[in-house]
Amino acid sequence: MTRNRDPKLPWSVRSHNLAHFLTKNAARLRDRPAIIWDDTTLSWGDLDRRVSALSAAMRDDYGLQPGDRVMVQSPNNNQITEIMLACWRIGAVWVPSNYRQRPDEVAYLAQKSDVSLMFCEEGFPDHATACLDAAPRLEHVVCIGQGFGTAYDDLIARHAGVHVPDAAVDRDAPCWLFFTSGSTGRPKAVVLTHGQLTFTALNHLHDLTPGTTPEDMSLVVAPLSHGAGMHQLMMIAGGVCSVLMPSGKFDPARAWALVERYRITNMFTVPTIVKMLTEHPAVDEYDHSSLRFVIYAGAPMYREDQKHALRKLGQVLVQYFGLGEVTGCITYLPREDHHVEDGPDTRLGSCGIERTGLHVSIQDDDGCELSPGETGEICVAGPAVCAGYYMDDGANEKAFRDGWFRTGDLGHMDAERYLYITGRSSDMYISGGSNVYPREIEEIMLTHPALSEVAILGAPHPRWGEVGVAVCTCEPGQSVSPEDLAQMLEQKLAKYKLPHHYVFLDEMPKTGYGKITKKLVREELEAQGIWPGEGA
Repeated sequence: MTRNRDPKLPWSVRSHNLAHFLTKNAARLRDRPAIIWDDTTLSWGDLDRRVSALSAAMRDDYGLQPGDRVMVQSPNNNQITEIMLACWRIGAVWVPSNYRQRPDEVAYLAQKSDVSLMFCEEGFPDHATACLDAAPRLEHVVCIGQGFGTAYDDLIARHAGVHVPDAAVDRDAPCWLFFTSGSTGRPKAVVLTHGQLTFTALNHLHDLTPGTTPEDMSLVVAPLSHGAGMHQLMMIAGGVCSVLMPSGKFDPARAWALVERYRITNMFTVPTIVKMLTEHPAVDEYDHSSLRFVIYAGAPMYREDQKHALRKLGQVLVQYFGLGEVTGCITYLPREDHHVEDGPDTRLGSCGIERTGLHVSIQDDDGCELSPGETGEICVAGPAVCAGYYMDDGANEKAFRDGWFRTGDLGHMDAERYLYITGRSSDMYISGGSNVYPREIEEIMLTHPALSEVAILGAPHPRWGEVGVAVCTCEPGQSVSPEDLAQMLEQKLAKYKLPHHYVFLDEMPKTGYGKITKKLVREELEAQGIWPGEGA
């Protein structure tokens, strides 16, 4: 991993170790709750002791050194946070996976990041086996629960009482490999650093939840491996307790019960979950007057859904726009810019203003900044931008230009610097808050002998934001049913990537040069009256 250090400086720049947030909380808030999950309540002192014990196990039992990568495959629990903080305490790098991914997908992440140790929840033995086979340096898997490898609780018990201080780290020392996907659908590892995430945690507190104190309470409703993990880090920075949803399928009634029971003041989620929460009858059965901030990101929110949520919850919505490469830190639309009624102050379609300390620029293909109202690529600079992609010079060269990070999204800013996203330079679409990259699906579908051409498009959906439409043409004399294609894809893709609609055309529309473009395909479906719109 390359550290962006000025070669003219013979010294390194010492940084705040992210684990020091815990050290500070354990000293000042020792007996106050840090994590609540089902029947488990850990105080800041408890959490600090468990993190030290785990840090000692990583260092002494497995010989981990600063910079070594540690993978985690698990749904939400207190152990994920403990592993994250233990990695940082000894200077190791946290590598969380999306627990919904298939074993072969997670194995690729393990191989790509060259992990040295893996923690795997007991419900995912196949993931552990696949990673052991794929990652050359991986020899040990710790089981969160029972069933294979070393038991997590045994490690904690073995090193109970051992104190491990926070390791000295440079500002640009890597601490988190955040996996995202490129336009080809192959995951890329974004290198996040201690200095960068220290800035981002404080920025989140300032912009998204101003006035936060240890008196606040946060509800965790999204996977801690991604955006919710960043949100929890900012809550740790503020000394705020995180309440985790029970295991299993998301239940809005249980969420509202927790809001009432613990007087929840903030939560982070995606628009589809906000819609589910505010349309469920339980929203009127439990007291949610404690809520001050409901933060949503990951996809646009339909205006009618926004209005409904504001009517149910009051003026508590906060939107932000960001990518993993910028740890969610590009723009935000604060509470005061969310209005129930449309009017001159309602900035319809805007994702807000620049985050504090960040600079957004709309640029043309040559990197020249455009004027207000002109559409171009959204670029960003500032302390929240990542250190680049791990072991991927090609992706780094494409993503950075003259010090700017190129998001790949298209948009414009108005005269007051409110940002409006108008399209994507790639064909990626967002379904239920997760990025879906068509080429990955297209390549799998084209392995079917009956298919000649495939184009995957994202279509509006009232619940999931967008869903996939698979537009297909068959080989002469061949045919295949949507059910057969769905069955094939279910064996190879995570569920959120599966198309919702299958359309068969006699001929795929093409440009004069014989190229298939998504714009022409969509126009053809609209012309035939078979494009699934927002009401589908």
